[in-house]
Amino acid sequence: MFNRSLVLPPSGTETFFLWGPRQAGKSTLLREHYGDERWIDLLKSDEFRRYATRPELLRQEMEAAGDQRGRQIVIDEIQKVPALLDEVHWLMENREMHFALCGSSARKVRRGGANLLGGRAVRYELRGLTASELGPAFDLDRMLNAGYLPRIHQASRPTRLLDAYVADYLKEEIAAEGLIRNLPAFGRFLEVAAIGDTEPVNYSNIARECGVSSQTVKAYYEILEDTLLARWLPAWRRRRKRRLIGAPKFYFSDVGVVNRLARRGTIARGSPLYGKAFENWVHHELSAWLAYSDSGPPDLAGNGVTHWRLPSGVEVDFVVGDMRLALEAKAVPLVGGHHLRGLRSLAQEHEVGRRAVVSLESQPRRTRDGIDILPWDLFVRLLWEGGLFDAAPRRGPR
Repeated sequence: MFNRSLVLPPSGTETFFLWGPRQAGKSTLLREHYGDERWIDLLKSDEFRRYATRPELLRQEMEAAGDQRGRQIVIDEIQKVPALLDEVHWLMENREMHFALCGSSARKVRRGGANLLGGRAVRYELRGLTASELGPAFDLDRMLNAGYLPRIHQASRPTRLLDAYVADYLKEEIAAEGLIRNLPAFGRFLEVAAIGDTEPVNYSNIARECGVSSQTVKAYYEILEDTLLARWLPAWRRRRKRRLIGAPKFYFSDVGVVNRLARRGTIARGSPLYGKAFENWVHHELSAWLAYSDSGPPDLAGNGVTHWRLPSGVEVDFVVGDMRLALEAKAVPLVGGHHLRGLRSLAQEHEVGRRAVVSLESQPRRTRDGIDILPWDLFVRLLWEGGLFDAAPRRGPR
């Protein structure tokens, strides 16, 4: 059992959506918080059939149960019966009831025109395991090979579970929902997209590799995003002196899934694939911290992470907030000057609060021009304790 960092509201105080990829631990977290409350599990075929054919049963059953104020009604896998959201809306407005609405895919709900409760429900998202949640049990090499999903991360043979996870995703999330017509083409796309994890996306190149149109590739990426298997990292847009690359990068939500889709096998320190997996993990930690944080500077609220890249290829992996933090992920035992080109170029054009490199070095140090070289375990501690953004702003040369 893990002590998850996402804090859910007390029973009967808030209606919310809880989204997250399959097997991220959403149901387990809800059981911990609301185990004694009314629970509707749409993964059960009998409950699915009842509510799919007669969604009004929810309202009728809640009316029969009497005053439910102060209680939390949990509906698991809400995307399977979006029509229930109309009944949820009525019960919220007329009976002051509160619901926890859990799902692994927002696509069917959002794109099907379902009732999203008119902004009356807060949105939470549960990510995979973080280093902070694992605590002393955290093992970087295992994290980069097995991934972040709790059940798979703990397994003695995670590769078989990862294979099953990918197969279930294709069968249940994609084929069963009728999201695409050409499943073999989508399977090929998944492999190509995984190989390009952490890199800027070029739709035309990927379309040629998959034998489909660019518009189809865009639709495929939307499916990955909507089913929470991956997310975009947009490009920094505020240009100063030089033209920037505006293409977003794409990060899978779980590096173990990336490893299986890209057929990487076991990745070892010192290899280029280890470096890509390390960057995915740093993005995962950053985005999870931002998603779970209720406090902190306003410019860090929401998904406040971008990347910065020049046409020459000089780049900074992550820019957090309004230049509060510029961060590079380098899985090397010794950070050299060539690893710092992006951070130094960025400081020539922007005021940057703190510049840092997350690395495999064993001790922290600071370069002459103020770039912090952080061991990965220190990065984790500073991030989750809120100390990563403490440095005072410095103005770079103009």
